[in-house]
Amino acid sequence: MAIDYYHNPRCSTSRKALQMLRGKGVEPNIIKYLKTPPDKARLKQLLKMMKMTPRELLRKREKDTIKATGLDDESLADEAVIEAMVANPILIERPIIVNGRKARLGRPAEKVLEIV
Repeated sequence: MAIDYYHNPRCSTSRKALQMLRGKGVEPNIIKYLKTPPDKARLKQLLKMMKMTPRELLRKREKDTIKATGLDDESLADEAVIEAMVANPILIERPIIVNGRKARLGRPAEKVLEIV
């Protein structure tokens, strides 16, 4: 079964987790999610697989983007957060690994090894 890896090569945690996978002999299908972001349906599917809310997957280090998109408003519905993440994929925390029906957020990086 193919393993998908939502990756940002500029992110040290994402690079570290990828290196860990390769160290275990796993060569995932790399999806550079900033260039090829998940659509709304796929993002919802990933959230469900990881048992996370959209806010839990929101990249907190993007404070300026969060504020500019109005996501600092805690009363916003999940749907609005998802739409903002699809429109601005930099807001999606990374890396995300998908193996079949399982997915994990690789934070810390070692989490990616839980499903390979």
